[in-house]
Amino acid sequence: MDYHPRPARGLITRNAVGPTSAESFVLIAIATILLTRLYLRLTGYPQIGGGNLHIAHALWGGALMMLALVIGWMVLGFGARIVCVVLGGVGFGLFLDEVGKFVTKDNDYFYGPAAEIMYILVVLILLGARVIRGLRPLTARECLASAASIAADGVARGLADHRREIALALVEKAQSQGADADTAGQLRDLLVGAGRAPDRLYRLQRWLPRLIPDVFRSPNWVPWVGWLLIAGAGVALVFEMLRIVIGRYFPDFYGEHVVAFRLAGTSPPAVILLASAVLTLLMAVPAMAGLNRTERVWPLRWLRNAALTFTFLNALVDFATEGFGALVNLSMGLFTLAILSYQLDRAVVRQALGAPAGDQP
Repeated sequence: MDYHPRPARGLITRNAVGPTSAESFVLIAIATILLTRLYLRLTGYPQIGGGNLHIAHALWGGALMMLALVIGWMVLGFGARIVCVVLGGVGFGLFLDEVGKFVTKDNDYFYGPAAEIMYILVVLILLGARVIRGLRPLTARECLASAASIAADGVARGLADHRREIALALVEKAQSQGADADTAGQLRDLLVGAGRAPDRLYRLQRWLPRLIPDVFRSPNWVPWVGWLLIAGAGVALVFEMLRIVIGRYFPDFYGEHVVAFRLAGTSPPAVILLASAVLTLLMAVPAMAGLNRTERVWPLRWLRNAALTFTFLNALVDFATEGFGALVNLSMGLFTLAILSYQLDRAVVRQALGAPAGDQP
């Protein structure tokens, strides 16, 4: 009897398109939190119930998350998965919005650090999705399994053209990594033979970016946001160094009744902001130096990483000290990230096509 050793499968089998669903889930949850807070603020914080009863919206959130799980267990197809992501995201947002009640003895919805708790949880989910996706390249087994999952959707409800293309590309990648040719061929036949499904959601995703004004697509934004990023990090570095080194003994040069500097000294927020400034400068300065000296994409990639570091580490402190007021600074950081990510994507496409730097992808 021949012995065939069991191939190593790893701890988990990753879904090639899973991180996109996780990120969509988080974005829907964030939107739900913001819309819920806005609605409650505008309506004077109404309560559902009467007498001694108060039906918190966290309960509705739990019900929606339960419904998402049940649909995911019971229904096949890509459309059902979208419904699960939407219901789960809305439910998680409603649940997370009331986190202040769960961590305080007096059920304080307005508990200050609640915003930071929400922010940390959201960032952890996003980072977790990124880490799982980027931990290592997809194996042949994972490519085949992901393609098979898409093929199952095709058997159940048909396939949109772009999902068929993704699955076929995964099959080709698996074969290039040594996957069994018969298995790959059978999967390819399933994918090609699956019926055609509407592609409305994908077309909507492709159409929405066209609403962005052309002025925000200009590469001239890159040096502006780059130098502003360096300036902001430089100011933060100087201020945080003064706060840590000099602390409460910072001299009052202008007299007590004119200007008084009160620096709290070493503290966790000061250390985080100092680390944010240092890391940002270490990435942004070389990136700006190389921006006009090379056709490669590493300056844009480093600049985006610098903006990512500066935005999210600073937001960690801002949410702790300002609550939801930190959304203003976070929005500015996300705008910078959007500008740099768009230009980086264009540069990657140009490099892949071998086009000159000034050409459109």
